[in-house]
Amino acid sequence: MLDEARREVDARLDRAAERIRGETPGRLGEALAYALRSPGKRVRPALVLAAYRATGGSDPAVGGIAAAVEIVHTYSLVHDDLPCMDDDALRRGRPTSHVAFDVPTATRVGYLLVPVAAEELARAGEEMGLDAATVGRLASELFEAGGIRGMVGGQWRDLEAEGRRLDLAGLQEVHGGKTGALIAASVVLGGIAAGAPPDRLEALRAFGTEIGLSFQVADDVLDATRTSEQLGKTAGKDAEVAKSTYVGLLGVSAAAEAARRHADRGVRALEVAGLADGALAPLARYIVDRTS
Repeated sequence: MLDEARREVDARLDRAAERIRGETPGRLGEALAYALRSPGKRVRPALVLAAYRATGGSDPAVGGIAAAVEIVHTYSLVHDDLPCMDDDALRRGRPTSHVAFDVPTATRVGYLLVPVAAEELARAGEEMGLDAATVGRLASELFEAGGIRGMVGGQWRDLEAEGRRLDLAGLQEVHGGKTGALIAASVVLGGIAAGAPPDRLEALRAFGTEIGLSFQVADDVLDATRTSEQLGKTAGKDAEVAKSTYVGLLGVSAAAEAARRHADRGVRALEVAGLADGALAPLARYIVDRTS
């Protein structure tokens, strides 16, 4: 599923990059194309595709919804890497946008990727023949996850917590927004696009919420145990800025076990709803077992 998501989404992102370079000449257009062509595992798009199929969807144009999710994720990374945020120079094995270009340009790129995602989502809805109400639900889900009640709010809480020791509930509140919101939305978006009933959407959201936490716990373990070369981003940044992490709170072994526990709870939610067949459960295991 990850390979398929990469092929489909990368092709759509490449077309979007070419279109934007034609519409936005100069340095800003180049910077937007650079961000859109950033390589990645494409976990969130894979979750969109897997949830869509698990709930009966079959239209290949759903790849456009998956691409919209990845564009929102990309905007968050561009801004997270800025000097006023996490101040990172390396992302996905390449210089971050503000290093490759400059801080003002990267800041604008992040903001402009949001309407680019909206355009991609609207285009996918048209390709799939979805009605306006369904496209509206998709947009509401996606941009709620990407905004103050999701990623933006989580990032703000994360920055506020630097130098302070959060308890487990505090960590989960931070990362339920910063990381978990878009992961949960990815799964729900697939269900909405497929016309899933409320009980199945509820199960998908429960699954997505648990694996969103699992993803962040696993990330904390990787940050503490892997090198920058292995990760494709700067390792050890959490410790450098005295950031509360699951590893700092629980230790490496217990944090790794917590990641597995969250994933198991998510899969159980799928099983109760009869959605455990297909690619969602294997993606949950991948999130726990990945090495970068």
